[in-house]
Amino acid sequence: MKPVVYLDNNATTPVDPRVLEAMMPYLTNNFANANSTHQFGVDAYEAVKTARKQVADLIGAETNEIVFTSGSTEAINLAIKGIAENYSDRGKHIVTVTTEHYAVLDTCRYLETKGFEVTYLPVQPDGLINLDALKAALRPDTILVSVMYVNNETGVIQPIKEIARLTHDAGALFMTDATQAVGKMPVNVNLDGIDLLCLSGHKFYAPKGIGALFVRQRRPNRVKLPALIHGGGHERGLRSGTLNVPGIVAFGKACEIAIKEMKFNAGKIQKLRDCLEAELLKIDNTFVNGNCNKRLYNVSNICFKGIDSEALIMGLSDPESDLPLMAVSNGSACTSTSIEPSHVLTSMGLTQAESFNSIRFSLGKDNTKDELDITIKSIKEIILKLVAMM
Repeated sequence: MKPVVYLDNNATTPVDPRVLEAMMPYLTNNFANANSTHQFGVDAYEAVKTARKQVADLIGAETNEIVFTSGSTEAINLAIKGIAENYSDRGKHIVTVTTEHYAVLDTCRYLETKGFEVTYLPVQPDGLINLDALKAALRPDTILVSVMYVNNETGVIQPIKEIARLTHDAGALFMTDATQAVGKMPVNVNLDGIDLLCLSGHKFYAPKGIGALFVRQRRPNRVKLPALIHGGGHERGLRSGTLNVPGIVAFGKACEIAIKEMKFNAGKIQKLRDCLEAELLKIDNTFVNGNCNKRLYNVSNICFKGIDSEALIMGLSDPESDLPLMAVSNGSACTSTSIEPSHVLTSMGLTQAESFNSIRFSLGKDNTKDELDITIKSIKEIILKLVAMM
């Protein structure tokens, strides 16, 4: 196979070899059910217990506040639907943002069919919400505010502490989809004032199919949720089903590695991202989508005005080319087959055409300067060809 330059790490990351090594015994010899009472089951249970602490340590939580799930989408559903069910006696109003992941937006739209009212806050052209608009949207019957920590398409970082403070001042709970933040930047649920947080392992070098929901158990904002999946009372009664021990062990190991290596990786990746971005912005009619200062270090979403992003992506992944195959994205991986423009970019004020002209580059710890040099060269060559065909 041809070599691949992988620049789609916001969609998913490769499994770290150390993570794979940690999980392998639980796919082979140590395959027991963590709820079995024999020694093999006890060993599996202890491995889960260790992993739960590793996840908790990464976000500053307690172990009893971590509920393992299959990923962020399940965690988001468990959180939002659970709050709606358990807190509806206080009110039926939820506040979120137009640029949220569809896991949040679709869940909120579902709740609207059940009698809940949802306010969808707009964002400013740089992707940040207006805190005054949030304050104005909060009402006595608001039970939940859900704002993404880091946007998956642009990397824009929302002012989470300020949002949490305003939310709590209004007597509501604060939830954040931190899928793109955890493992890449410091996140502390106590310092940030977070009541519910969703995270997913495959965004920072663990395998797919494992994630978690943080549910605050410390007062004054102790959160109570009902079960979303019944059948055995696993995960403190919130999520029944046999535990994915190999995935959980891998998830914990990825969290342990992230704590140790996050700062180093951030510095390395940002230098590469800035180099890539600076060179691509030398191309005529290009600009960065989103706030360039309040942005995660690994993401660059660039509009190549007048250039169809699908044509550019096809050129980068052309198997007949003499160059390596390149993996980039023109939006969220969960909506990559959609023919609609990015709801994130159009919410920021881009035209539909500009949205279709935009590419997301999301770097990871394995990327190199040589790979980016090849990418820059390839993009410039393909754009020249596309312009010549116009």
